[in-house]
Amino acid sequence: MFKHNLRILLVEDHPFQLIATQILLNNQGYFLLTPVLTATEALDAMTRTPKPYDLLLCDQGLPDFQGFDLIERAHKRGFVRRAILLSGLGDSQLHTLEQMAHERGLPLLGCLSKPLHGPDLCRMLDVPIPDA
Repeated sequence: MFKHNLRILLVEDHPFQLIATQILLNNQGYFLLTPVLTATEALDAMTRTPKPYDLLLCDQGLPDFQGFDLIERAHKRGFVRRAILLSGLGDSQLHTLEQMAHERGLPLLGCLSKPLHGPDLCRMLDVPIPDA
């Protein structure tokens, strides 16, 4: 059942994890998804849309550049309103990324460890995203 109108750009370089995350989001009522496998594909998708994505949900370890850098580039160009970073890094490294994002004024809602845990993602997605 469609219940959320967030436009989400999902960036994950592992096809299985990309599909699993899409299913997780669909099961929670999020269907306005644009899935891509690389940061370059994500930037291409962002330039083709007339308005910013509500959420950039991306893996930290992408083949072409780091997810954190993608968030920073997308934010500076006005392509995204909020972001969540996914990573297999340890908690202290994720905390460091969150601090860096805060210091740089990036719209990072937080970092989530992989493998992704559905309830954690849903709690983070419940944070209101202001209207443009």
